[in-house]
Amino acid sequence: MSDPLDVPSLCEAFQNTVAATGDVVALRTPGGGQEITWQEYGERVRRLAEGLAALGVGHGDTVGIMLTNRPEFALVDTAALHLGAVPFSIYNTSAPEQIAYLFGNAGNRVVVTEQQFLSQVLAAGTDVEVVVSVDGGEGTTSLEDLASRTVDGFDFEACWRAVGPDDVLTLIYTSGTTGPPKGVELTHGSMLAQLRGVQAIIPVHPGERSTSYLPSAHVADRWAGHYTPMVFGGTTTYVDDPKAVIAALPEVRPTVWGGVPRVWEKIKAALEAKGVTDPAALPEDHRAAVRQLLGLDDVRHTVSGAAPIAPEVLEFFSALGIPICELWGMSEISCCGTINPPDDIRIGTVGKPLPGLEVRVADDGELLVRGPQLMRGYRNQPDKTAEAIDADGWLHTGDVATIDDDGYVTIVDRKKELIINAAGKNMSPSNIEQTLKASHPLIGQAVVIGDRRPYNVALLVLDPDVCAAWAEQVGLPDPSTAALAVDQKVLEQVATAIEEANSRLSRVEQVKRYRILPTDWLPGGDELTPTMKLKRRPIAEKYADVIEELYAAGDPDA
Repeated sequence: MSDPLDVPSLCEAFQNTVAATGDVVALRTPGGGQEITWQEYGERVRRLAEGLAALGVGHGDTVGIMLTNRPEFALVDTAALHLGAVPFSIYNTSAPEQIAYLFGNAGNRVVVTEQQFLSQVLAAGTDVEVVVSVDGGEGTTSLEDLASRTVDGFDFEACWRAVGPDDVLTLIYTSGTTGPPKGVELTHGSMLAQLRGVQAIIPVHPGERSTSYLPSAHVADRWAGHYTPMVFGGTTTYVDDPKAVIAALPEVRPTVWGGVPRVWEKIKAALEAKGVTDPAALPEDHRAAVRQLLGLDDVRHTVSGAAPIAPEVLEFFSALGIPICELWGMSEISCCGTINPPDDIRIGTVGKPLPGLEVRVADDGELLVRGPQLMRGYRNQPDKTAEAIDADGWLHTGDVATIDDDGYVTIVDRKKELIINAAGKNMSPSNIEQTLKASHPLIGQAVVIGDRRPYNVALLVLDPDVCAAWAEQVGLPDPSTAALAVDQKVLEQVATAIEEANSRLSRVEQVKRYRILPTDWLPGGDELTPTMKLKRRPIAEKYADVIEELYAAGDPDA
């Protein structure tokens, strides 16, 4: 059998998959409300590609996509690819001015969206000429209308065969926590190099079942839920609300699955609320029943990435019989750079480099990477590209790391986020934050502050799902995070948890004062990126008064 990755573009990979697995369901929604086979997927892509060509979209042109996780995303994105065009996604939480910035940088004349985002797209007031809406809306073109448009002499096969490894596949806009977002240009060749590297460590087989629930504007969803199935076949279930993905798993029963740390933390907290606190102590048939309850009884490989995950979470799932391969990656390297091999997971590390990717640590501890999966550059920002990739082709990742004798990489923290306290001691805030979150399920988010300060303080946010279960358990009428943030029993629980967490930290890392904020932090809000990474600078600015109050109270141990 020929290697499905031995192709010049994702277009050819897609066409090969359509030919090989036509009757298999490719795209679906939970419960099977929508089901599209690979054969139907291929036919609809051909029609939509011609429709986009009728709008004037051609090789190198950009197409904006602002959709929830739904099969129409795959149809439109893949259709654009077959023209040699560059589809890119917009985070659904984006404000009109943010959308205007992206469209200005990308230069797209066409955007595909849905009714709930129409007002944001139209308020952006850009040079977009055609708005396609997949579910209707005044002044928009429907997907059916787009698919019915024709072009005299349109040669679909000639279009997709003209797409090669150096053509841009998509733009991934960085989350913009430190200034305006940059458009990472990934090519067909860079993504194929990524897929080859991952395949060597975590092999994917035809017929895999997976979900798409992370934003398609994030490289992880495109890699796992879109491009991987394009090459290997299989079935992707689109979950339009990321909060609903855990509930969807028993129906989907994925064979490969991944989550950001917050998702794994939530599953762990839900199991603990049901009394599953020590999986290692359970008989295997009980563990199997728990895996079945979760819908992860068929899963062969699971991964965690996009942010650090606490070792306690990894140990919990490993004991349950669901070993998680923690990985490290970034948009600029087409997604993953290192992965823990499933048969040799080392908790606390992010695994080994993918085959084909060189890694080394610079004199100041920064991780540098080089290889064929690197981006072409930042769109229209050659100065930023030159800052990121040096003359020898090394990408400066911004992460401080160590590499052991066996080649396993450990990420210490972001270079710019390391805390250097007033006494000149260096420490990793994310390491402290993981320890705090692992100390009690009620703690949903933790942010540690201490740079140029005499000691560390923390802002804590309660987990709304755990709060609801807690309130029911102890008979509290109001389960909101605002109510529980001032509840005496909760305050006592958190105080004990912080004390326990501090006992596992060095003296200089310990949190001396903290505040539970009476709020919830939502993905894409002021405090979290759409993939739930902390926006440290905006948090420090927004809660500056609270932080100053914590320091004004003084060191309780002084």
